[in-house]
Amino acid sequence: MTSPPPAVPTATYRLQLQPGFPFAAAEEAVPYLASLGVSHLHLSPVLEASPGSAHGYDVTGHARVREELGGEEGLRSLARAAHGHGMGIVVDIVPNHMGVPAPEDLNRALWEVLRDGPSSPYARWFDIDWGAGGGRVLLPVLGGRLGEEVGAMSVQGGTLVYHDHRFPLREGTEHLPLPELLDAQHYRLAWWRLARTELNYRRFFTVSELIGVRVEDPEVFAATHACVLRLMREGVVQGLRIDHPDGLADPGGYLLRLGERTGGAWTVVEKILGPGERLPVSWPVSGTTGYDALHHVDGLFVDPAGLAELADRYRRFTGAAPDAGGAWEPTERRAAREVVTHDLAAEVERLTRTAVAVCAAAPDPALRDHAPWALRTAIREVLVRIPVYRPYVTAGGPVGAEDRAMLEEAAEGAREAFRVPEESASVDVVRDLALGRLGDGEAQRDFCARFAQVCAALRAKSQEDTAFYRYTPLLSANEVGGDPGRPQVAPEEFHAYCARLQRDWPATGTVLSTHDTKRSADVRAAIAVLSECPGRWAELLERVTEETSRTAGVEAPDPHLAWVAWQTAYGMGFPYQERLVPALLKAVREAGLRTTWTERDAAYEEAVERFAVAGPGGPPLYTVAEFAREVAGAVRANVLGAALLHLAMPGVPDVYMGSERLHVALVDPDNRRLPEYPPFRPGAPESAEGREEAPDGLSERLSEEKLRLTEAVLRLRREHPEWFGAGASYEPLRAGGPAAGHCVAFVRSGAVAAVATRLSLRLAEAGGWRDTALELPPGRWREVLGGRKSEGRTALAELLEDRPVALLVRDPLPG
Repeated sequence: MTSPPPAVPTATYRLQLQPGFPFAAAEEAVPYLASLGVSHLHLSPVLEASPGSAHGYDVTGHARVREELGGEEGLRSLARAAHGHGMGIVVDIVPNHMGVPAPEDLNRALWEVLRDGPSSPYARWFDIDWGAGGGRVLLPVLGGRLGEEVGAMSVQGGTLVYHDHRFPLREGTEHLPLPELLDAQHYRLAWWRLARTELNYRRFFTVSELIGVRVEDPEVFAATHACVLRLMREGVVQGLRIDHPDGLADPGGYLLRLGERTGGAWTVVEKILGPGERLPVSWPVSGTTGYDALHHVDGLFVDPAGLAELADRYRRFTGAAPDAGGAWEPTERRAAREVVTHDLAAEVERLTRTAVAVCAAAPDPALRDHAPWALRTAIREVLVRIPVYRPYVTAGGPVGAEDRAMLEEAAEGAREAFRVPEESASVDVVRDLALGRLGDGEAQRDFCARFAQVCAALRAKSQEDTAFYRYTPLLSANEVGGDPGRPQVAPEEFHAYCARLQRDWPATGTVLSTHDTKRSADVRAAIAVLSECPGRWAELLERVTEETSRTAGVEAPDPHLAWVAWQTAYGMGFPYQERLVPALLKAVREAGLRTTWTERDAAYEEAVERFAVAGPGGPPLYTVAEFAREVAGAVRANVLGAALLHLAMPGVPDVYMGSERLHVALVDPDNRRLPEYPPFRPGAPESAEGREEAPDGLSERLSEEKLRLTEAVLRLRREHPEWFGAGASYEPLRAGGPAAGHCVAFVRSGAVAAVATRLSLRLAEAGGWRDTALELPPGRWREVLGGRKSEGRTALAELLEDRPVALLVRDPLPG
């Protein structure tokens, strides 16, 4: 009889569900995934979403499981199959927002609010500022100004129809002439461009198609979580991943309520930690989803000396100004100013209105006479100086020392924006409101919560979605949770991080690839090698630039795009034009220096596509392939080393679908493609067309090596959870000798050891391992993949003779 899944996963496997890959397809994969060694399937959101959604984060209904995926019976069938193989189910839930679909009646809660306005029982669900809209919610759905689009509107069957959109009509208005009918509704249809400044509902970042939900309201929480909590009570679901908790008004309060309802089930949060930031210890969760682990693993394979040279060559090649991609901090600060002024103008205006209201109603005269422009300026200036996603403060409540110091420092810097010192006193008002010091009235609570929510949106949009696309000397460093200004991680720093995880968050999630990573782990592993050979990379760019111009007569539209395009193509390893072109177009639009999503430069984008097809996506890539073959060993070392460290380190590793083998993926939607490789059914034939290509041209061998390594670690985790779980231990293993810095090794619970090679190109240049050795703990150790036996002081040249990594188990086993 199969044993039930463990309460805490030993490892999870992420399946990105969509209509083309529903529950039934996932169920077919269960035997394969069980044989891989994972303990839980990790499912993308399973509740009703916009039709055809390939991700599920645009939830339209919380009351039932998504029919396009197979409905609740499909999920139950998948769960039965998983449980039959000893595996559990973890689901991704989205508490922060819901989709604004077309047609709008797909979201029944929102539909009723649009029909009945603030009096609707569902009005409390959504974060709408009715006062700012004159009692109406702005819907920025029109392709042009209202006068240009009204001809495309009609009343049909008691609803207002505009192309794919359907809107409810306020009772008694259906027979009015169209202009009067539009004015009589609880909503205002508007040109989509007005969202930037006029929107009066909270949204997800700057996405107007996702409306904020007020889960801080107990009734809203109960209604939006009832289905998932029922599935947990009935044993269908065993764990949760919480999407974007930083968007919530009170993340800590939400997680406390959730933990009480789930009975403390394993739960991880998509919390992006900044450099040096710690997850709040008061949160009743197992940890994060693991982007902090991604940064620490990736950073081991970045050569700091080579990175400095690469950045210098990048600046010379691109000619980028310091604040337009030439240097990280100025680029990040400029991006933040642009986003807070332009993209988040509506959000800043709402904060300003609230601050003005607090000042006007304050009994203390010291808060009077602060001009709206000064408060607005102070809000912007403090916001752009917040170095993490958000503070965690509740109006009238206690404030942590770190949040207090962070906001005090941001306020001090914000004063520089004021020429008249007396006017800078508005900064004090904003600081005190953000710290919750001015009481716990409704307006004060609103400002305190909303300021933190806007912080999160600003950080994500300005850093991940703008600055990461502008500052690009080493693309592998520009990943969610990363620090492009200092991507390198020394072994000592990695070990300290792992020891802290084992002590404080032993069941936290860890990842290398996700549905949100801009490049998969293996693409990043290949690109990281460039930090070890910056001169050779610069010479290669000269050759391929000349070759593209000579053979195709095409020049890059700008040198920054050329640098990004060639690194991307090299990381992919094969000229997938149909995947490369969309990724590059997204990159230049997100960067926003020459074209944007909302102000597109058609001529520039056409030039980008011509260059991508003729150069990085065309014959010159075979010149890059020659270079890739030269560094193939280093790519292999990075791919296998990162995989081993991720799977063996403290925490619960999450394996993204297909990444147990070589996995080449770019930014979404490329990383959400349906799994083609490996085949999920044992014995199913492999398609050469679906096979991923590696930069070394040896994809089949590298994929097989990575698969064998992944299986070996995951099975050890499943068979011996005590070696890796909360009661386990983590100890660094120190190498001695001239190449000691190229070895990263640790032992778990005295029973299993992981050894990886870092910066292998530099290692080879220095003469290899020579007499560098690793002192193994007492006992005889067996290398799992090759069978080699070792004990005591072991030469790394022998231990790593066949492959750049080693997974060792003590023999005989302890206990």
